[in-house]
Amino acid sequence: MQVILLERVAKLGQMGEVVNVKDGYARNYLLPQGKALRASDANIKSFETQKAQLEARNLETRKEAEAAAEKLNGQTFVVIRSASDAGALYGSVTTRDAAEAATEAGFSVARGQVVLNKPIKDLGLHTVSVVLHPEVTVEITLNVARSPEEAEVQASGKSIRELAAEEEAAAEYEISELFDDIGGAQDDDDN
Repeated sequence: MQVILLERVAKLGQMGEVVNVKDGYARNYLLPQGKALRASDANIKSFETQKAQLEARNLETRKEAEAAAEKLNGQTFVVIRSASDAGALYGSVTTRDAAEAATEAGFSVARGQVVLNKPIKDLGLHTVSVVLHPEVTVEITLNVARSPEEAEVQASGKSIRELAAEEEAAAEYEISELFDDIGGAQDDDDN
């Protein structure tokens, strides 16, 4: 099906282009979302008369998105989840969780604007893309932790695995010191 794009669509084309897409993609996504019109003669003429208005509206929304992007770009949001001792989450962090974390911090981010490259299934710092406008994308960081204290430790640069390894090494050292003390006391008794 041929459609006229009413806005820039990633991996498809710019505003005003006539492109071929699969029928289902056009019927189920582009047309209902108002991102395109069927490429008929009447619609092409209609688009030409509205082109200046659409470009002005696009420019305005892009400027708003760029202003929001300046504030949002590089922000870190904490997401508290339960996880195993090894750092694997019981479940995963979704686009909804990322959008809620940003919204709680005072930013207006919808679930559909968040793009996860892969599922977040472990503790740590994860970079996530947020598409504020078809031409404006920013990166945010999700700090996934079991508690706010753990989130602060991760934010300082230490991973949960490193922290667990340090604690285990300290515990082993204390145990070996304890046994050395007991062995030393035994040697004193033998003399």
